[in-house]
Amino acid sequence: MEAAIIFSLFFATLRSATPLIFAALGGLFSERSGVINIALEGLMLCGAFTAAVFTLQTESPYLGFLAGLVAGAILAAIYAVACIKFEADQVVVGMAINFLMIGLPALISGVIYDSTGSTPQIPIEQKMPMLTNNLSSGTILALVLVPVVWYVVYKTPFGLRLRSVGENPAAADAAGVNVIRLRYVAVIISGILAAAGGAYLSTGQSSLFTKQMTAGRGFIALAALILAKWKPVPVLLACLFFGFTEAAVVQIQGASWAKINGEDIPVQFIEMIPYLLTIIVLAGFIGLSRAPKALGIPYRKEN
Repeated sequence: MEAAIIFSLFFATLRSATPLIFAALGGLFSERSGVINIALEGLMLCGAFTAAVFTLQTESPYLGFLAGLVAGAILAAIYAVACIKFEADQVVVGMAINFLMIGLPALISGVIYDSTGSTPQIPIEQKMPMLTNNLSSGTILALVLVPVVWYVVYKTPFGLRLRSVGENPAAADAAGVNVIRLRYVAVIISGILAAAGGAYLSTGQSSLFTKQMTAGRGFIALAALILAKWKPVPVLLACLFFGFTEAAVVQIQGASWAKINGEDIPVQFIEMIPYLLTIIVLAGFIGLSRAPKALGIPYRKEN
């Protein structure tokens, strides 16, 4: 019995960590280039809604997933223009994107499906394919991306330029790096990966889009990124930690021992555990994590 519980908790942790891994790796590209990405939550919602709609329309999870990535890239490009070209406050623009993607899916779904923010159920044969009874192709893709991102960031010329732009854009510019273009590319990659996390939520982990279905996962992914000190492999470990807390919450809700003085622990208290841990982790580790030196600072090329 205990082995079955551990087995179930292990795979539930992987499933819960999958969207966090996508989003946190996306945030890594943006923030390594010097652009704060508070918009991960909105980008995930964008990918989730678009993927669900296109999966229903095309009856193909692959086309739906691809559409979600394209939508994430477009929204990230808008975010990049505001932050890089017009030098708008990156936190304010990011929050604006988040609020936009809370309301926009509800508006569009009302027109298409006459609903208040959700899509119809995606038939099981149109969902993201499962490789085993417990693992979906989305989870495998997220895990494979970690070493790929590590290689790109630390072993390629692009990764070297990315890190140099986030640390000292003026020196990178003097060395011939196109700082502005690289930041655009990094933010768009960030949008694609964050949208992939959202697309997994609506077409893999779930089978429809519901209003605000990301439930703060974009912010948890940002916390994981800070905890991991903007490094790919620690990002995986941090996301697994937060995924474990979410999976454990589900186990606690159904446990007979989860009582206080014979009364069931309120569901609301149990559900707040992952977010409480996020606050504790950020409060304890944010001062110990050294962010890229140019993070959040617009770059103006000197003539």
